[in-house]
Amino acid sequence: MNSLTTYIIISIVLFLLGLLAMMTRKNAISVLMGVELILNSAGLAFVAFGRFVAGNLDGQTAALFIIIVAAAEAAVALAVFLNYYRLKATAEVDKADALRG
Repeated sequence: MNSLTTYIIISIVLFLLGLLAMMTRKNAISVLMGVELILNSAGLAFVAFGRFVAGNLDGQTAALFIIIVAAAEAAVALAVFLNYYRLKATAEVDKADALRG
């Protein structure tokens, strides 16, 4: 049951759900959650390949790097969107067509 194929299928499903969330949502927070799902699917794939193919800690190291980058990305993007919400009073991505007030 715990084979590489199972983990890759779960990773693909997570990636597709994240992509669907990014493409269909208008709310900035929902788009960020889609990005996080995509990064989590990449982390799962790295760990699975590291466990079943390489047999060493390369996959876990890459997944740890992805988690660090995802945390930094979420903090910066959330700060940008909160500032935009304060200026425009909306969280819809479609209305963010200009960077100036």
